[in-house]
Amino acid sequence: MGKKVKKESEVPSKDAFDPLPIESKKAATVVLMLNSPEEEVLAKACEAIYKYAEKGDENRNCLVALGAVKPLSHLISHDDKLVRRNAFMALGVMAANGDVKNVLKKLDVIPSIISKLSPEEDVIVHEFATLCLVSLSVDFNCKVQVFDHEGLEPLIQLLSSPDPDVKKNSVETIFNLVQDLPSRMAVRELNGLRPLLDLLRSEFPVIQQLALRTLESITTDSDTRVTFREEQGFERLLEFLNNKDFSDLHVEALQVLANFVEDCKSLQRIHEAGGLTRLVQFILTPTLPEVQTNAVKAISRVAQSSENRKLLHEQNIEKALVELLAVENDSVRTATCLAVAAMSLNLASKDTFRDLDGIPAMVQLLNSESSALKEAAAQALSNLTHNNHPNAYAVYAAEGDEPLVQQLQDGCPGAVAHAAAALTNMADQEHLRCSILSHGVMHALVEPLQSTDKHTLVCATQALAVLACDAEGRADLRNAGGLAPLVNLLRSHHTVVRRNACWAISVCANDEPTAVEMCRLGALELLQEINSSVNRRNKFSETAFQRLLDFNLSFKYSLTGRLSSIDITTDGFYDSGPARPGQKVLILADLAKQPVNQRRPVICVNIKTPETISVDQSEERQQDSPTETRTASVLSNKGGSRTPIKGKSKGRKEDEKPRDDDDIKLTPDAVATEKPWVLLYDTAFHGLVNVATTSIIHAMHDDREQYIALARLVSEAMGGAVEKDKLHEFQWELHVSELKFELQSNIIPVGRIQKGTYYHRALLFKLLADYIGLRCSLVRGEYNRAWNEVLLSSGTPSTPGCPPQPLAYLVDLMHQPGNLLRANTPAAIHYQTI
Repeated sequence: MGKKVKKESEVPSKDAFDPLPIESKKAATVVLMLNSPEEEVLAKACEAIYKYAEKGDENRNCLVALGAVKPLSHLISHDDKLVRRNAFMALGVMAANGDVKNVLKKLDVIPSIISKLSPEEDVIVHEFATLCLVSLSVDFNCKVQVFDHEGLEPLIQLLSSPDPDVKKNSVETIFNLVQDLPSRMAVRELNGLRPLLDLLRSEFPVIQQLALRTLESITTDSDTRVTFREEQGFERLLEFLNNKDFSDLHVEALQVLANFVEDCKSLQRIHEAGGLTRLVQFILTPTLPEVQTNAVKAISRVAQSSENRKLLHEQNIEKALVELLAVENDSVRTATCLAVAAMSLNLASKDTFRDLDGIPAMVQLLNSESSALKEAAAQALSNLTHNNHPNAYAVYAAEGDEPLVQQLQDGCPGAVAHAAAALTNMADQEHLRCSILSHGVMHALVEPLQSTDKHTLVCATQALAVLACDAEGRADLRNAGGLAPLVNLLRSHHTVVRRNACWAISVCANDEPTAVEMCRLGALELLQEINSSVNRRNKFSETAFQRLLDFNLSFKYSLTGRLSSIDITTDGFYDSGPARPGQKVLILADLAKQPVNQRRPVICVNIKTPETISVDQSEERQQDSPTETRTASVLSNKGGSRTPIKGKSKGRKEDEKPRDDDDIKLTPDAVATEKPWVLLYDTAFHGLVNVATTSIIHAMHDDREQYIALARLVSEAMGGAVEKDKLHEFQWELHVSELKFELQSNIIPVGRIQKGTYYHRALLFKLLADYIGLRCSLVRGEYNRAWNEVLLSSGTPSTPGCPPQPLAYLVDLMHQPGNLLRANTPAAIHYQTI
């Protein structure tokens, strides 16, 4: 029997490492373990980091600082499922941190995340992968990456996942993505509407809310709305709205519905399904104010179309809206006023709102403390009163004009614009206009005229144009200082603002004081510049320019070179010569301050005696504000304005005079030492007026004889007849220069000129004719030429029983005084030219 041999124990390999269980309480150690080649270590390290990161944002910041994000981003693509799952869990929790998101964007991790959304992946991976995308998809660049790497399709597929967290994260990511148009269109193309509608039946409110918000965003696209109808979306939506258990989400559902109501086909589908009736129920049923507000907003969206407004009117929506005006909630009432404004574009609805006493209710809202509510109420009243006099009177009867005027001084541009528009609509009626003016509307409009908001300026100038048609309104505007900002609007680059400013100026120029003040502010020069531009010129600018000239004949003659027979000159008229394009025409007071120069003299007229002027100035001082001191005479600004009466003029007394730019407030001592400039009394011209009145008007009754006699009187007063061949010997220039030296002024009274050429005599003829009541025009030519045209009847009438057609004649004042030259004949043309 053999001997037993003892079996030797197995010797361990020299390369093997004995298992080492480690318990680490340092995050840095665990982060280092993320680089381990052992799967078990990696899985445990990822799990530990997940638990650590879940405790708070400070821990996540610590992990970022330790460099945990980069190895985790690699581990989400690990071959081991457990490692991959735990890495996603850690990364998903950390991705909500801003620093983590910045690192992930630099690492370009999105393609790796999207690749793990496939159906064969673990549900936990789906949950935390989509959680990562929720955080990243807020960033625009990340949205583009998700879209470019076709991430929408797997996300839409995950909407049908059995796991609610996966659904929630997926729909939230889709909601972030569809804020951009390409993604909205892609959802429809990828058949994403049906799974989104299915989420409305989820038992989790947060999922329902996210689904509704996503539907609200994507249904802004018209093609998506068509698909929505095909997928029975309305039925699903109305089913949701009819469920009282979902009342806290009805606001979002109504916002989705609001996207469809502007579309006629969709609205008809909603109406057939009972959607409009349900909307009205939401309005009338006392529920959450937010629900009512959104229901009314939906009505406003519906009312954007004329066909839809008609449909709403048939549903008697006006009654529901009027009832809502009494709700004690500003957001509800604001939305209601906007709905009323939209419905007021329907003519029948305007009358219905008035019959239901909706106008007084809206007038009361003008006194609200809420700026948004006041603006909405003013907008509703503006639309209600547009082209509707009964509604305008209803606002007046409810005493709405005063709060509307007060709202003009509101800081909100929209509130000011709507209030101005409402007042414009009301001011068409004279009685209402007087009431509006009594509340100081012109003073209130001064600030809006200086606004930078274009809509405010458009409405303010429209209101001004309507309200300034009364003399009282124009006087209020002058006293309030509103003419300066109005004239300044002529410089606006906005076409409608500039056109409305021209319109308002043309209305304001209907009385002399206002027209003179606007001329002083430079309106004529600005209008002249506008009219010289082909693109900026308009009918209102041409009308405004002409009306200003009609009340300042001195400017008119200087700028246009012509005064018609209805342009009646008076005391203070002056001829400063032709103005060059763009040149500012100075008033007499400014011309008087200039030293004597070599230029042509300024010829003026005045037959008011110093005593008369003193009386006029005394009366004006009594009418002026006690704080104003005038340094120019009555005649310094007037410039010989047009008067509508014939016969000998006694001048026109201005009710109030504007101050010049260089007017200053003087101390009593300064007033005592500085005398105001006064236009010289023209004794010689006054004598000619008396002679013409006695020897021509009273002694002669034939028009032709009167014109001939007046022509001879003018010729005798200015040196007599001058033969054409001896014009060069007629030294009128020397005589005029001597007068300037004698008077030490560039301004010469017309009666002092005893040697006058064509333009002196034509001017004197026009002045005398206007003072004694004869009709004639004055035309300026070139090279010191000017002439007068008169209309005389001659021959037999072409039609029996009708007076003969008058013919135009030029009056010869130089060579054969009194000779009447038929217009456009060779003799007349020779008289007009050298």
